[in-house]
Amino acid sequence: MFKFMICFRPPADLTRFENAYNDFLALVERIPEIQRRQVIHVTGSPQGSPPYGRILELYFASQAAMQQALLSGPGQEAGGELRRFATGSYDIMFAEVYEEPGGHTPAAGPATPLNQPAK
Repeated sequence: MFKFMICFRPPADLTRFENAYNDFLALVERIPEIQRRQVIHVTGSPQGSPPYGRILELYFASQAAMQQALLSGPGQEAGGELRRFATGSYDIMFAEVYEEPGGHTPAAGPATPLNQPAK
């Protein structure tokens, strides 16, 4: 699975950002082949102020499907809408995604010191 991410920095004018962001999301909804969409509102960071306030993630079945969707008419229209946001106010990334069920790694046996062979 592949995803397209847009990470928006916290805006100086929240009302203006919200209006542009909602208009942008309406166009994103028309992009074909989206398997899953996540709209993320960042609420904090253990390292102080987070670098992003919103993150939009669009998931596609393959890299080819993602490229085709982003180059489609609705994809290009949504991309054009990004021009309403200030230069430098967002970052765009592509990522290959691997998902696993569960939230932990099974416990292994007792740890073996690095300088001793396993028994």
